[in-house]
Amino acid sequence: MSKPPKPALVTARSARRLPRVPLLLLCAAYLLPGLFGRDPWRNADLAAFGQMVAIAQGRTDWLAPTLGGMPADSALLPHWLGAVFIAAGSPWMAPELAARLPFVALLALTLALVWYTTFHLARTEAAQPVPFAFGGEAQPVDYARAIADGAVLALMATLGLLQLGHETTPELAQLCAISLLLYGLAAAPSQTWRARLAAAAALPLLAGSGAPAIALAAGLAGAAVCRASRYAQVRAFATWVLGGTVAAVALAWWLGTWRWRVTAWSGDAGAGIARQWLWFLWPSLPMALWTLWRWRRQLSFRHLSVPLVVAGAGSLANLAMAGNDRALMLSLPGWAVLAAFALPTLKRGTSAAIDWFSMCFFSLCAITIWVIYTSMQTGLPAQPAINVGRLAPGFVQPFSALELLLALAGTAAWIWLVRWRTGRHREALWKSLVLPAGGVALCWLLLMTLWLPLLDYWRSPRPFVARLTPHVPAGACIAAPGLAMATVAALEHFGRWRVDASPDAAAGPCNVLLRVARGRPLPSPPAGWQQVAEVKRPTDRAEVTLVYERATARAPQRP
Repeated sequence: MSKPPKPALVTARSARRLPRVPLLLLCAAYLLPGLFGRDPWRNADLAAFGQMVAIAQGRTDWLAPTLGGMPADSALLPHWLGAVFIAAGSPWMAPELAARLPFVALLALTLALVWYTTFHLARTEAAQPVPFAFGGEAQPVDYARAIADGAVLALMATLGLLQLGHETTPELAQLCAISLLLYGLAAAPSQTWRARLAAAAALPLLAGSGAPAIALAAGLAGAAVCRASRYAQVRAFATWVLGGTVAAVALAWWLGTWRWRVTAWSGDAGAGIARQWLWFLWPSLPMALWTLWRWRRQLSFRHLSVPLVVAGAGSLANLAMAGNDRALMLSLPGWAVLAAFALPTLKRGTSAAIDWFSMCFFSLCAITIWVIYTSMQTGLPAQPAINVGRLAPGFVQPFSALELLLALAGTAAWIWLVRWRTGRHREALWKSLVLPAGGVALCWLLLMTLWLPLLDYWRSPRPFVARLTPHVPAGACIAAPGLAMATVAALEHFGRWRVDASPDAAAGPCNVLLRVARGRPLPSPPAGWQQVAEVKRPTDRAEVTLVYERATARAPQRP
């Protein structure tokens, strides 16, 4: 049986690897901004942090954690990880920083796993480029390194990973676990024991991090791919994948992490999911689709079937959950690996279009960030500062020389990168992804330096708690039935109050009651309570938090 023709033609000059120092600096510019000097932000990031702090401080049980007396997220392993670092760093390290450290390490490990996954897949015979009649083609190892560099750049350039990848949420542990599974499947032919350990550990870690259904689906799909392999050792590897799947199911059963999260689609859900995929998976998805088209005769080979396991598992979970972006994030390693194999087949016009779009888009974003920052600092131009004052009343922009220097250094590096790319540097395979990855890193760096105080004021719960403090006594017990878990976490950590968020909390012993209302007229006080304040978040005009006190709590004392 003849082998299908390959679409890749790569010269030895094109297969040079990306220099390690620039690559490491780019990864540092992507990983480190936002690590220091900010609070956990609202919603999932804050709720996860509140659970970690509660575990670390002994306010809740490790196996059955709660927030405000209510069962919290069942993804225990990531919360344990954050709690251990908080406890180990106390009291000399702020809990916000201590909790963030292991999750930055998980993101860095994900990048490394994607690199090694792609390296192993690109070294397979089916993934190698066509040899030239008179020599001069890329050497297998050099080609694999260049493709692996492109996969890391594709993952960093993906817009959907930017914010979610810098949070302290269980999904980041899930992302690292599924990347470990991807590495195990890719390394099965050459690194037998490392691959076995990776597969055996990845699926239980994925289940223990809150994604048992995805672990089950990815494990079964991975085992099927292994059984269909042309390598005998890979076919035997299916037993280890199935063993990891069984362990994942058993662990999820023991921890009680099985949850029915399938959501019915609404009328316009399909259009919304299409828009979500377009921006969330850019630029990995278009390049991955091009890979699948150009390599369509090799779809059964490992360099395509293995990343399709992960890309398909996360994408199908997103569809089953009616567009859940955190489920879609788990598909990113697979899409990034597939995107890298598009690089040897891209035409010069397509590569130039990616470069020009990236250069214009990210340069415009950087200019916008700088203009608004300059306006907040100097008042010139005046309108951006007026708009900020209208959207974030009470905010005062501080000045930090260190943050300004870092932003200037990042901008200078971007200008140099644009000049380098627009010069005569057409050989390297990874060239088309340098500007997308560099632009994402630049904008993240600028946001986490020049705009960090504004974003922290906008998304941190600290200003809201400060407005609430004059109306709630220190150390008070707050009844907060129905309040979001992120708000409960903010009250417990930043306000140091005891919170009861159970449905019947108003009938309990707490003397302060909080209720959230949107719009007018405001609801009447419950029986036995009297309203003492209306508190709004500085950056939310619609939501009002009503503060009640028991009517008997202010009864005058008899002489």
